[in-house]
Amino acid sequence: MSTGRLPLEDYQRYGRQMILDGFGLEGQLKLQKASVAVVGAGGLGCPALQYLAAAGVGKLGIIDHDVVELSNLQRQILHTQERIGIPKAVSAAEAIKQINSRVEVVPITSALLPTNALDLLEPYDIILDCTDNAPTRYLLSDTAVQLGKPLVSGAAQKYDGQLCIYNYGENGPCYRCLFPKPTAPELAGSCAEVGILGVVTGIIGNLQALETIKIITGLHEGKASLLIFSALSTPPFRSIKLRSKRPTCPACGVEGQKVGRISETDYVAFCGGDRPDWVSKGMVVEGRTEYRITAKEMRHVLQSSPTTRLIDVRPPVEYGICHLPNSINVPLNELVADPTSFVKIDEELETYFVCRLGNDSQLAVDALRSAGGKGIIKDVVGGLRAWSKDVDPDFPVY
Repeated sequence: MSTGRLPLEDYQRYGRQMILDGFGLEGQLKLQKASVAVVGAGGLGCPALQYLAAAGVGKLGIIDHDVVELSNLQRQILHTQERIGIPKAVSAAEAIKQINSRVEVVPITSALLPTNALDLLEPYDIILDCTDNAPTRYLLSDTAVQLGKPLVSGAAQKYDGQLCIYNYGENGPCYRCLFPKPTAPELAGSCAEVGILGVVTGIIGNLQALETIKIITGLHEGKASLLIFSALSTPPFRSIKLRSKRPTCPACGVEGQKVGRISETDYVAFCGGDRPDWVSKGMVVEGRTEYRITAKEMRHVLQSSPTTRLIDVRPPVEYGICHLPNSINVPLNELVADPTSFVKIDEELETYFVCRLGNDSQLAVDALRSAGGKGIIKDVVGGLRAWSKDVDPDFPVY
């Protein structure tokens, strides 16, 4: 039995969890002495931080170099409208202080890099990966292995999420053990590209906090598993038992070639380069001048040409959010599969394609031309985002 003592008011604050079997005063004292680094103060990091602070974790480090934006507020629950434009780490720290002023909070607004990861994370007992990009996931995993610390990792997109603890327990695998080869950057969509239901990040982030508390208090069984969550499935949770660490893993294995020094490793290059900037790519005209038209030029065409056909190639759900008058919706995957079933190539019509950012519409132009389409076949540079910026500021941007 512990001989330690809490400040008098903490017995009332934390009493509901201290009376749990296996928790007690000893568990609360362990939380009070523990330190946790949360990398990413977004959709996953916010709920994780909220519950770690409420539970009484003594020290929380928050590492995030982004600033709060309006689009974050749908899921990043520690941030507010009043704090739009300030660093997320600072915003989250302010919110935590309002939840529990006794918690020591260290906001770090620098980006986590191979050159600073070891120094930033070494002071903490447990690391939480609440990020959304592959290079940082590999960096965090390698750092956790080198520092000998558990890594509680969460991920969420669309209606789905997953949770895993790496480098923990007897022979617990690291991230490289499960994913030795990264996904191509162009295939790893972000929440802005594929969407996310905010409550899904809340569920996964809360589970990250739960697993962290279990590790700190000694309630975790120490077995490696991957928890899969799907909001639209019944049951919504599925647990997969994981194998032990791979002996040949370059990070945590005992055989084979090892990863080089973390500070000298180019994680972005290892993951295939930077994630594509689809907004910028959708604005590129060079090399495609005869196939592209600006939003302002498109407005003139719509006003002056009675033989214009405007095809919106976004998915039906996005077309339902907003669309240009007199446009027709043909999703890109359907059009590419059989262009001539939607557009008769011998018709004397000008055909224009539009999408959200001006990338899918280029593929539509190429598909129709490859199928034998002739005449005027163009797409809108920058898509509907450019239309809102240059033509109609009241047109919704999402």
